[in-house]
Amino acid sequence: MQPNDLIGLLIFLGILATVIIYLASRFFKFREKKLELEVSLAAEKAAQYAASNAQLEQRVRVLEQIVTDAGAETAAQIEALRERPLLKPATGTHKSGD
Repeated sequence: MQPNDLIGLLIFLGILATVIIYLASRFFKFREKKLELEVSLAAEKAAQYAASNAQLEQRVRVLEQIVTDAGAETAAQIEALRERPLLKPATGTHKSGD
């Protein structure tokens, strides 16, 4: 092997290593962005489930109160609930400051 061949081989390997490092860097940056997006979506779903859970807990409290109250009060509360307009579930997205 001549010195010129060795220099050419080293240049080729250097360029190849540079390209591989660049592609690996791009790949890992892409994966990081993808994971950040998944975390953001998971946090949003968790907030929605928490809000839904709070609404269900409130409804259970009302039902427990109706069941444990006297009969006359129960009828009045049921009528009051029928007259109250239904709340629509929140469909907006919750964005955190992070």
